[in-house]
Amino acid sequence: MNIQQLRCIREVVRQNFNLTQASAVLFTSQPAVSKAVMDFEDDVGFLVFIRHGKRIKGLSAEGARILPMLERTLQSFQDLKDLAFEAKNPNKGRLTIATTHTQARYALPRLIQVFRSEYPDVQLSLLQGAPSQVAQMVLTDQADIAVATEVIARTDGLTATACYDWQHYILLPENHPLLSIEQPSIADLAEYPIVTYDPAFAGRAKIDAAFAAAQLHPNIVLEAIDADVIRTYVEVGLGIGILAGMALEGISDELARKGLTAMDAGHLFGMNTTYAAVKQDRYLKEYGRRFIELLGL
Repeated sequence: MNIQQLRCIREVVRQNFNLTQASAVLFTSQPAVSKAVMDFEDDVGFLVFIRHGKRIKGLSAEGARILPMLERTLQSFQDLKDLAFEAKNPNKGRLTIATTHTQARYALPRLIQVFRSEYPDVQLSLLQGAPSQVAQMVLTDQADIAVATEVIARTDGLTATACYDWQHYILLPENHPLLSIEQPSIADLAEYPIVTYDPAFAGRAKIDAAFAAAQLHPNIVLEAIDADVIRTYVEVGLGIGILAGMALEGISDELARKGLTAMDAGHLFGMNTTYAAVKQDRYLKEYGRRFIELLGL
């Protein structure tokens, strides 16, 4: 029994029992993966997988029982390697961040600039996706840290740290009737076409919940994952925008030139919290812990 055998079994499961895909991920051949699995089964005395001919169809009952132990063993082995590397190279390595477009575009640039000044020998990698995808990237060890709003705090298998709060803003084109109202209500917004985020992104759940609580159905004419896209379509008159306040920081002059006005919508949609999350019981290197610390400053 060896670590490579465990890796092969785990990857076969992750790739939905497809040996070809598992071998590609492991940078080895399909026969090598098959042999590693069968050698492990010979060692333990039972079948890990259910087979139909040469095809693997699923986990056996015994395989399902040992899979969590296998995962923990591989995680402990990787943590030991990381700890040993860090002891020899405390400020060197690689840090992979999984995050949403909004966080990568608006919240992280200044943080990464500071981080790079403190850890110039750490290579950073950014992976992007919807919050659920970001969480999965950490759970499957594709990334070290997930940064997203809310969803990752409710994901089993992750340990989340609240880093900062933010709120939505309403973006209005020039001479819009809502500009005459100091604090527009949900009912006021429901009277106009709305451009806002895709349901999976940037606190959209809070927006939907606010309209539902008022028993109103918003006329959402366009959904996007990018605040720049939302601003563009507000500018051309498609509707009013609802977007994250972080996307408007430092661009007040640009908005004024384009005849756009941003209004605080915290009273309508409440506060949103951005979290950093890591896999439970995963060893995180010192510079990874520092990244999370900077995110909360």
